Amino acid sequence: MNTLNHLLFGVYPYIAFVVFLAGSLLRFDRDQYTWKSDSSQLLKMGQLRWGSNLFHIGILFLFFGHFAGLLTPHFVYEHFISAGDKQLMAMISGGIAGLLGFIGVTILLHRRLSEPRIRINSKTSDIVLLVLLWLQLALGLVTIPLSGQHLDGSMMMKLAGWAQAIVTFQPGAVDLLAEAGFIFKAHMFLGMTIFFIFPFTRLVHVWSGFASVSYLVRPYQVVRARRLNVPTGQNQPRRSDAAV
Repeated sequence: MNTLNHLLFGVYPYIAFVVFLAGSLLRFDRDQYTWKSDSSQLLKMGQLRWGSNLFHIGILFLFFGHFAGLLTPHFVYEHFISAGDKQLMAMISGGIAGLLGFIGVTILLHRRLSEPRIRINSKTSDIVLLVLLWLQLALGLVTIPLSGQHLDGSMMMKLAGWAQAIVTFQPGAVDLLAEAGFIFKAHMFLGMTIFFIFPFTRLVHVWSGFASVSYLVRPYQVVRARRLNVPTGQNQPRRSDAAV
């Protein structure tokens, strides 16, 4: 088990991250035509609108929440909020966002599987991706009552310590997960797997979404009217045309 834990939570994070970055770069360089979200909005727009909006609101909040919560060192916020209060805040806000995302991805998965026209035009990767996201959000919701058993924030601190040790290449990261339960580890492993398959799915359009923020700070584009030197009388209608 120690060897398996070391492979899954000590080695696999780096493999997933390298594939995530290198795969995205190679796909953008060699196969830009597939760099899109493959929208099917012409079919069942009502379900798509509700499902997509709920999913994106929930998943974006969870992404940035996990990013800040796991990678922010404890000394940065310990003078403002305790570890226990931070965990309680994360449970409440993450629970609401997770529920919104779960409802949204459930609608999207049902829409893709139940509508024959959408199903026949769906790639295998589209369905697999939605199933993985559904499972990931479900596991995340299950971790909330489990986190309630550690309201002192001790488990959250260990998970954050693992994440910070991984990104800073510190030894002993896996040892911090010794007391983490199966649900927590499954949630972490599935999250890394989603990053691993990211370059091979429609998720690559996320890069374009973040890149579009640059439009807020880029300089204005100056457009000048082009004046054509047209000889006098060239555009005047002929007498026969005017009569018509």
